[in-house]
Order: sequence, then structure tokens, then C-alpha cells
Amino acid sequence: MTGQDWIEKDFYAALGVPKDADDAAIKKAYRKLARQYHPDQNPGDAAAEAKFKEIGEAYAVLSDAEQRKQYDAIRTMAGGGARFAAGPGGGGAGGFEDIFGAMFGGGAPAGGGPRVRYSNGGGAGFEDILGSMFGGGAGAGGFGGRRAGFTAPEKGADLSAETTLPFRTAVEGATVELTVEGRKVTTRIPAGVNDGQKLRIRGKGRPGTGGGDAGDLVITVHVEPHPVFTLSGRDLRVTVPVTFAEATLGAQIEVPTLAGDTVRLKVPAGTPSGRVLRVKGRGVPTSKGAGDLLVTVQVAVPQKLSRKAKQALEAFAAESDHEDVRADLVARARS
Repeated sequence: MTGQDWIEKDFYAALGVPKDADDAAIKKAYRKLARQYHPDQNPGDAAAEAKFKEIGEAYAVLSDAEQRKQYDAIRTMAGGGARFAAGPGGGGAGGFEDIFGAMFGGGAPAGGGPRVRYSNGGGAGFEDILGSMFGGGAGAGGFGGRRAGFTAPEKGADLSAETTLPFRTAVEGATVELTVEGRKVTTRIPAGVNDGQKLRIRGKGRPGTGGGDAGDLVITVHVEPHPVFTLSGRDLRVTVPVTFAEATLGAQIEVPTLAGDTVRLKVPAGTPSGRVLRVKGRGVPTSKGAGDLLVTVQVAVPQKLSRKAKQALEAFAAESDHEDVRADLVARARS
């Protein structure tokens, strides 16, 4: 950015803020406009890209206290944006030469006489002169050793963290506090989070640069196992043993819930081991509704039989129709 740019461009107008705007107002205006005109939001729009660069240039100067001070001084001296002519007859009264001539005792009288001339080409240029006025030579493209460029807003990096919750806490949800890169982060873990699930917390990662948004925090949740229940999305699962007679003849059984009470469940006659029966609404309560309790039936095989029980079972086997339950197993295995 050249010295003439500072004279010609109204950075306050570019950001839509008054000249007495504080740092917070300038930053707020810049972030709003940067999001609006960012190239990612306006692909292929040359006008939006040009506007994005314009507000970036404006913010780079106005967000730096020293550069803003120099910019304000130069704009005031130039009358708010007049372009100065450096050749004969190009500036008129009160032109570039007149202002600097007056400052350094070389003002030109109305009838002519010596004029103090400043040139942008070769030697001590416009920026060198202004740089010496404000404390130091100008660096390439800037004043006072500072480049008046701009940094495009860039989102901060995402961070990762882990937390381990007791089973019941994972079911009910909880507010947890994590330490991330030396700072405390408090966040809400929703009800029904499963073991290994990743949660993305917006804006809790590393801060952005150039007015960009902060990154996100990705939390991996580990859930301690429960001796009876397991989580499956919003559903709770439990395995319930039944006797051979209950599975064969059917029965009403009591099934425990995580709340501590029990529910009655009908086991239909002829229920095989491994069948899943559903109890509506007794799973994980969430804002989207409660899940279900999924009951897996497991037929318990007795390890010991009394003499009478053994005789009864043998009589049952003798009275059965001797159906071969493995008749097609070999055929299916060969297919």
C-alpha cells in the first residue's frame, strides 16, 4: 500500500464506522463484513473479493494504534482525501507543495517564487518524507517501518480432548469441566452419549487470527460399563434369563429398569433364546423423546437336575415328534 493510498482511501467509510469508533467497534464491524464478503461465501464474485480486500486493508491500519494515529494525521493534513499534484500548476492553492512548503518554511508566494517540490519517483519519495515526519523511515509499502497490509481472517485450529463418564451420568447427561491447553472449558454433555462418541463444541478451540473465528473442541467421550445395561443410541439393552418352561409355554416376567423399578414383560410361548423384546419409552430420556428398553431373552439351561426332573425331561423327549432341528444345517453350510 502506497502513501497516496492512505490519502485517497477512507478506511472508516470502508468499515462503516465513525472516525471516533473505539477498537471494539472497529473489530466488530470488520468481522461482520469479512464474513459477508469472504471469497468462500462468494465464489467467483470479483466485486465481493475486491470489497474483502478493501475492508482487510482498512482493518489492518485502524486496528493498529500507531498506524491509525499516523493515518488520521495524514488525512487531516490532506483535508480528508485530496490528491496532491507534484508538477507545475497541478495542485492549485493549498496543494501538496503548499502544505509541505508551509510546514518547512518554503511556502510559495502568490506571485511565484521558490516552491518546495516533492516527487514520488526516485530519491526521497512521498513515503520517505512522511516516514521521517512520524518517527522513522518507511518500510516497503508502509509508514514508520510498518507495512500497511492486511491479514485475511483465519479460523483457529480445532483441539481435541477426552472425558470418561459413569454409565448413569452418560444416560442422564451432565455438565463437565475440562482443561484444554491450560484453560478451563465447561460444556454440557447431552443425555444418551455413547462410548467412543465424539462431540464437537463450537468456538472452544484455538483463537482465530485476523479477526477469524475460534476453532472447535472435539471431545471423545468414554463411558464406564454397567453390570446389567448397555447403551445403544437412545435405547437401553438388557439380557434377561428365562427358564426352558417359560420360553416354551410363555410367561409374564419382571424386568429391571435403570430407574430402579421393574416392568412386567410378556414372553410369548415358543420364544427362542436370543429374541429381542421391546419395552416402549423405558430407554434414555432426551429432548427428542425417550428411547426404548430392549430385552434380549436368554434361555437358561440347568446345570443340575433332580432325579424326577430328569425323568420328566426324558419323558418329554420321548413324547416329542423327533423333529431334526439340524436337518438342513449341513446343506446350508455347503451352499
